[in-house]
Amino acid sequence: MGSWFQSLRKTRDRLVDALRAVSAPTLAAPETREEIANLLITADVPMRLVQSLSREWEQSASRRESLAATLRRVLVAALEPAPTLDWHALPDPCTILLVGVNGSGKTTTAAKLARMALLAGRRPLLGATDTFRAAGSHQLKLWAERLGCEAVIGATGGDAAAVAYDAIDAALARGCDTVIVDTAGRMHTREPLMRELQKLGAAMAKRLPGAPHHTWVVLDAMLGQNAVVQARQFHEMTSLTGAIVTKLDGSSKAGFLFAVRQELELPIFFAGLGEAMDDLVPFDPAAFADALVNGDELK
Repeated sequence: MGSWFQSLRKTRDRLVDALRAVSAPTLAAPETREEIANLLITADVPMRLVQSLSREWEQSASRRESLAATLRRVLVAALEPAPTLDWHALPDPCTILLVGVNGSGKTTTAAKLARMALLAGRRPLLGATDTFRAAGSHQLKLWAERLGCEAVIGATGGDAAAVAYDAIDAALARGCDTVIVDTAGRMHTREPLMRELQKLGAAMAKRLPGAPHHTWVVLDAMLGQNAVVQARQFHEMTSLTGAIVTKLDGSSKAGFLFAVRQELELPIFFAGLGEAMDDLVPFDPAAFADALVNGDELK
């Protein structure tokens, strides 16, 4: 399983000069603070958070708090509260809808969530509503076979909303208690495609009142602030309940997570620390901040 420290290496490398300065006993001059602020911004840490951090640093001496400790405290606070998903406490059945742009990792994330549900003793069903690409549905079907869980696959060119309806119908008939619906990737700037998500959600609610219980946007961490723009557009169209961040191990701009949490007020449920099945883990603000601030391995 990937570690937070390893997965955030690229972002930490971008901040290495700032982290060295923070690790120093004192912050020598305003110019140094400005340099650190600029480095944080290059990692897509929001300007508002950087300004808040600068104010906190000015007061750190009176608190007798080290600069590194101040940085960690501010970063953790900016990401909290962090929700935890208790698989055992979810309704029966629980429906989870995954949305996002092409290439964000929705299908693999759906499979990883199904594995988590299985390990928690639940009975997941994967719904493949990506009817635009035969490869997308086929991939999810293969994942279902590997995991040993149920699946409902839409025919190429079929009605995605009907597939979502059928997925819930099949779950009820087969005794499955967790329905994870994967959707086709769509550009957040294409309003007609975005409105199809509303139709899909309405179809789910028609078969099961209250569905979908969760609607999570899957964000590619390598896109940095562009991922925030995507999340905002999806949020306006589908009323997201949270976010999942993938590919943290390949990103040098993981600071965008602070914008997702603070500007969009979206909880971050899971983070992808690698490609293995167990590398999707519950998001941990303290572990995230420690992996960025920990200077023990700086050279």
